[in-house]
Amino acid sequence: MSEDRYRIASLPGDGIGPEVVAEGLRVLRAVEPLCGVRFEVWEYLIGAAEYLRSGDPFPESVFGEVAACDAILLGAMGLPEVRGPGGTEIAPQLDLRERLDLFAGVRPLYLYNAAHTPLKGRAGGEIDMVIFRESTEGLFSTRKQKVDPKAESVGDTMLVTRAASERLFHASFAEARRRRKRVTLVDKANVLPSMAFFRRVFDEVAEGYPDVETRRLYVDAAALMLVRRPEDFDVLVTENMFGDILSDLAAALVGGMGMAPSGDLGAKHAVFQPSHGSAPDIAGRGMANPVATILSVAMMLDWLPAEGCRKGAAAIRAAVVKALADERAATPDLGGKLSTEEMGSAVLRALEGAQ
Repeated sequence: MSEDRYRIASLPGDGIGPEVVAEGLRVLRAVEPLCGVRFEVWEYLIGAAEYLRSGDPFPESVFGEVAACDAILLGAMGLPEVRGPGGTEIAPQLDLRERLDLFAGVRPLYLYNAAHTPLKGRAGGEIDMVIFRESTEGLFSTRKQKVDPKAESVGDTMLVTRAASERLFHASFAEARRRRKRVTLVDKANVLPSMAFFRRVFDEVAEGYPDVETRRLYVDAAALMLVRRPEDFDVLVTENMFGDILSDLAAALVGGMGMAPSGDLGAKHAVFQPSHGSAPDIAGRGMANPVATILSVAMMLDWLPAEGCRKGAAAIRAAVVKALADERAATPDLGGKLSTEEMGSAVLRALEGAQ
């Protein structure tokens, strides 16, 4: 990697993935001059469609090339009817997280327009939080276990290690210091020993951040409070499965999955993608909301080391704010009529006006 050139792996994937990634890349190209760097985009075909074609959803040779890139932009992976021998969906995005040790699943949720939320009385900007989800262990730790199809019972293990928990907590506290200095731990420490351990490690790490306010909620109480008072949350940090569920709930509060970007971050690698799935029911119909992917591109720029990339990320977010201020700038999931491409164009027009 040179100082002025980054190689980006584009993994469009399945369903609506190629449609939303195309809009994200349009925006990336538009801010390239502002960033002062050159983005070389290399596309790789992995996922359920590749599994049907070749029998391998993520060939090892492709993994090596993807891992050598400076950042990864992913669309969506998997199709409900395409399943592996164990009966679960094809999910190479999980393989990426685990093999590249992407321990922090970062999912920002922001209300851009009051018309987007099902909650009454909330103004744009009033809901503003980020969920930190541990992405390498937890209840996903035994997802690849081989199960006898004739078995009378199957068990999954919730794995929680000190090393993985500590690095996740440090990342969440660092983010809180950049925001409003509040961290909420979400667990089930009243019932599960693994979660009691998770909380104990959190308490130890929290001692090193006396300037950050902390609170602790059981996951069921957190789900209730997210609906009742989402404005109270700043940074939430939790286990893999809990984070998977709560981030979808929180996305509904700001307009749905099409408004929910994410980044899976590790020490050396990172994957950026919308939080939504492949949505095969609307694939190819030009209905998908690309905003989550566009915002994921902004997250990618923030992660890349070149200082100019920060300017590009800020410009993208400002353009999204400007575009979505108009309630007519909405895809069908937001109650509007814009196509995927038209929504991307609305952000591009706002971006051009801001530069």
